[in-house]
Amino acid sequence: MSLTKDLLEHPGDLPVPSKYTAMNGLFYLGSGALMMVWPGAIQTVFRDASFIGNEAALIRILGMTVAVIGWLYLFGSLSGDRRIVAATVSERVVLVPLVLVPLAIAGVFPHLLVAFAVLGPVLGIGAWLLLSRSPSGGPRTSLVPPRQNETGGANPAGSA
Repeated sequence: MSLTKDLLEHPGDLPVPSKYTAMNGLFYLGSGALMMVWPGAIQTVFRDASFIGNEAALIRILGMTVAVIGWLYLFGSLSGDRRIVAATVSERVVLVPLVLVPLAIAGVFPHLLVAFAVLGPVLGIGAWLLLSRSPSGGPRTSLVPPRQNETGGANPAGSA
């Protein structure tokens, strides 16, 4: 299959946590695209002072990063696997505030970073709640390949 076909392949019926994470991915993708195309949106939305020096370029870099995160959330969640949802929860609830809050306190784009430091964990907790309430069935693959028997086939469960 070509890369385009792989990306556009219909994912089938997705569990609710995957749909939620896909919507979060679209939000991040759109937010990042807006920051790349119009870095002044940050000044407009948060009523910040005009940029001095190369701050607009830094906002574009941040926008690219947020857009890539959104892209990965979107297409990762379309796999339907619970692990991608769980991975987004852990990074949003722990890593995002741990890094962004001290930077905002230090005065680095404080309004924007506080917004992401609050929004990320809130959306992450939403995904966590949906994940905890959904059945744990669905696509799941092991990171460890099955053991092979002498005939080359996989051993049935319970046999050594």
